Amino acid sequence: MSKKIRTEAVDFLFRAILSLENKEECYTFFEDICTINELLSLSQRFEVAKMLRDHKTYLEIAERTGASTATISRVNRSLNYGNDGYDMVFARIASEEEGVGTRQ
Repeated sequence: MSKKIRTEAVDFLFRAILSLENKEECYTFFEDICTINELLSLSQRFEVAKMLRDHKTYLEIAERTGASTATISRVNRSLNYGNDGYDMVFARIASEEEGVGTRQ
């Protein structure tokens, strides 16, 4: 991970995010801290990453998400050469979904 982002301010932000307890709290916090466009850009990148992991083509991804090929390429580079953060989160979401699906 880049040492450039490891600052006290980023640590404080991450502590704040980790304190959120549910989706509604996430909406409340992120609507205050981000502009609508920033939040939509983050969610778009996450959707692009999911679609790339599902082996969708750049054309399919661009049509569905509205992401530019530059954004898709940047996300793809993070998936292939990054810190595996996307994969970590995807695995956790899949695990949660499997657990929810088996509960009655």
